[in-house]
Amino acid sequence: QVQFVESGGGLVQPGGSLRLSCAASGIMFRSYPMGWYRQAPGKERELVAKIFSGGSTDYVDSVEGRFTISRDNAANTVSLQMNSLKPEDTAVYYCNVALLAPKAWGQGTQVTVSS
Repeated sequence: QVQFVESGGGLVQPGGSLRLSCAASGIMFRSYPMGWYRQAPGKERELVAKIFSGGSTDYVDSVEGRFTISRDNAANTVSLQMNSLKPEDTAVYYCNVALLAPKAWGQGTQVTVSS
């Protein structure tokens, strides 16, 4: 069965950095575009960064230039380097396939940006 295990979240001050990691299993990982999603309290889950099988990337405007997504097809992992964090980045972050029909969601990892 498909499983995503996210890690690396935590509490960080504004302007700080975090690196999130996700281990995927149960899918032909290298065949899928992968994404990082986030859900803030009271808001819909949104896709903030995606990386295609060949390595090209795309970001929403709110994180462009601050976040960097990467993947390791040999290890079935996808990462998100987050720099210059802002309070509005506070959310639970999830990884999943970057498709209109995502797979089953993992537990996510909480990112809190606060002084």
